[in-house]
Amino acid sequence: MSGIEIGRLLRSGTTGFVVGCRVNQLNAPSFGALVRVPLEAGYDVYGLIYDIHIEDDGLVRQLITAEDVPEEVLRDNRENRNVPVEIGVLALGYEKDNRIFHLLPPRPPLSLDTIYLCSPDEIVRFTGAGRFGYFRHLLRDRDKPVDELLAAHLMTARSAQAAAGNQAWFDAALHELIAILRDDYQGLMNLLGAAGEI
Repeated sequence: MSGIEIGRLLRSGTTGFVVGCRVNQLNAPSFGALVRVPLEAGYDVYGLIYDIHIEDDGLVRQLITAEDVPEEVLRDNRENRNVPVEIGVLALGYEKDNRIFHLLPPRPPLSLDTIYLCSPDEIVRFTGAGRFGYFRHLLRDRDKPVDELLAAHLMTARSAQAAAGNQAWFDAALHELIAILRDDYQGLMNLLGAAGEI
């Protein structure tokens, strides 16, 4: 499998995990991106980035109050920062022995496991497996920006599926989401409003 390494695992649980990366690695991951954590032989955990959080530190606090901070100091702080960027990932499923499951993984990744941004082929494989079972994991936690997260994910997945010749994927995904949210009018309207921006 391929993919761009974006960081290492800081902490994890059954439903998600937090990845740490340096500021200069931040150009690869984005909100709504599908990521993969390879574990032991033939076992990978998949998730979706729902938050990117940049912590402050003592130096940043000093620089904010300083006047006329030289560009090289700003660049040095951004490129050589010791405080990691924290990326929140929602677990969506896993792959075992070349079979994808849209179920929570049997065990979470371990500290310092490497996290990769999924390639378009991996996005097509994961989102095309089964019957959109991973949507329930996305819709479960209303404390997260679910509508925006789904819209960002659908935009990326739609592009990957269309490039692979699966033009009908997006319409099928929307029909599934409408069916899931049929009893949640406000949630459905929010989702359709966000999806209308795609």
